[in-house]
Amino acid sequence: MNIEELFLEAEADIKKNAHVDALRKYETILYDEPNHAPTHNSLGWIYKTQFDDYKKAEMHFRAAMRSEPNYPHPYFHYAVLLTDMERYDELKKHLDKCLSVPTIEKSWVYYRYGIAEELKMSFDAAISCFEKAILNSLNDDKIKDYHADIERCRKKIEIMVNHKEWQQNKPEPEA
Repeated sequence: MNIEELFLEAEADIKKNAHVDALRKYETILYDEPNHAPTHNSLGWIYKTQFDDYKKAEMHFRAAMRSEPNYPHPYFHYAVLLTDMERYDELKKHLDKCLSVPTIEKSWVYYRYGIAEELKMSFDAAISCFEKAILNSLNDDKIKDYHADIERCRKKIEIMVNHKEWQQNKPEPEA
């Protein structure tokens, strides 16, 4: 069986929630082809979502990006991992790099910037990012979603007026 067929079988295993079978197939692929970016990406996804092993997930996402710089999927997953880990400085650098990858939709990059700013409670900066996402999008459904993100931030700005003391005393996430 060739690598592409084995990869597709492993992907089908994921859809059937047969994660252990998929894991074994991915490991077989990497034994034969250690720089197979889609396999590294899928392994990263498994380690993050099924085992909560962020260290191994990060290793595989990074390997996928190194192996095939224009393969977009690990960039998405790695951005989510950095967001989940509240590693916003690293996320910004990663997203800055994403802007130079031709296969990555730029509206998504600005959306991720916006999410990071919103999570840091920088709502005006988040709104600006979501507006940039709109300007870079050709998808009407996504544009509606970005408008909803802006509205959510505007509501949070209104609410923050009542919680300034809490905001000032809130501990900062580690970089």
